[in-house]
Amino acid sequence: MAIDAMAILRHFYPDDTPLRRLLLTHSRQVADRALLIAERHPELHLDTGLMERGALLHDVGICQCDAPGILCHGTHPYICHGLLGAEMLRSLAGQTVEGNTLAAEQLEPLARFCERHTGTGLSRQQILSQQLPLPAQDFLPETVEEQVVCYADKFYSKSHPERERTVEQAALSLEKFGKDVYHKFLRWADRFE
Repeated sequence: MAIDAMAILRHFYPDDTPLRRLLLTHSRQVADRALLIAERHPELHLDTGLMERGALLHDVGICQCDAPGILCHGTHPYICHGLLGAEMLRSLAGQTVEGNTLAAEQLEPLARFCERHTGTGLSRQQILSQQLPLPAQDFLPETVEEQVVCYADKFYSKSHPERERTVEQAALSLEKFGKDVYHKFLRWADRFE
């Protein structure tokens, strides 16, 4: 039986707060764009169920971050939200959420969406050269489903959930992270648009 992503979100965000509403809006936007890509590209043979669950959960860790501009009042730098979300999901292994006992092997693919969606993924080299507060390892999307969610995420900002970026706007928003990131995103655009 597949994991119920909404049950997990309710577990970590039990109250109807502005942060939960923002997270649900953003996550649904990302999931819908990812599903549209799957619909337009049947040749990719995407696991749409897994991809939708990953999209819905990719930002679950924001509640632990200090980003008041998007209603997050935790203690960690925002760059850590993906890793924190992955840890949150992995912590559910063996627990029962809304009547379903969650297994580690069910949670691991979802945790990977969390830790691999920042920018176009973060390489060990980027983490070291930018002195990011993350373990010195690669956090790069590997599966096509992970790549699609990472790509879809760049079209929606939690700061302005009412706006959808164009491909050009999304690419430009990544340019500050380096030409490699910018060009990787444009290669994804060629493949997924």
